[in-house]
Amino acid sequence: MSRIGKKPVELPNGVTATISGQTVEVKGPKGVRSFTATDDVDVILEDNAVSVKPRGLSKRARQQWGMSRTQVQNLVTGVTEGFKKELEIQGVGYRAQVQGKTLKLALGYSHDVEYAIPEGIDIVCAKPTEIAITGMDQQKVGQVAANIREWRAPEPYKGKGIRYKGEYIFRKEGKKK
Repeated sequence: MSRIGKKPVELPNGVTATISGQTVEVKGPKGVRSFTATDDVDVILEDNAVSVKPRGLSKRARQQWGMSRTQVQNLVTGVTEGFKKELEIQGVGYRAQVQGKTLKLALGYSHDVEYAIPEGIDIVCAKPTEIAITGMDQQKVGQVAANIREWRAPEPYKGKGIRYKGEYIFRKEGKKK
């Protein structure tokens, strides 16, 4: 039995959900999101809450049960609060700034790295060394953060690079004479 799957997803005030077949569409103050569940689970709307139940006892149905419930929960969270990832830049001369729909990164290369901000994602640089990525879609926010981090991942000797806020980088000792 899935402990996560058993709990219904409560819909807060101002959020409505409609179910047509296997598709769940959630409308809230930030916008509209939808998710299509597999045929292994039933999605039911009852008492201002969305419940997910497995259609059988097969392994696949039990796997999809908890995952589908979490996807519906992420829809509700996305249209109410949204998702946020924060990045920190460390290194001499490393900085970031937003210009229109482009993120400009100076990361020690001979040229500035320009990253086009995708639709549905907002990027804010409060300081030149901090990047905040927000949006309704958790997967998209995480993917954008990973793509930006990929340009200069933190290295273990000096710790220079782009890291997630609060991420610990295991430091190594350099060569000795």
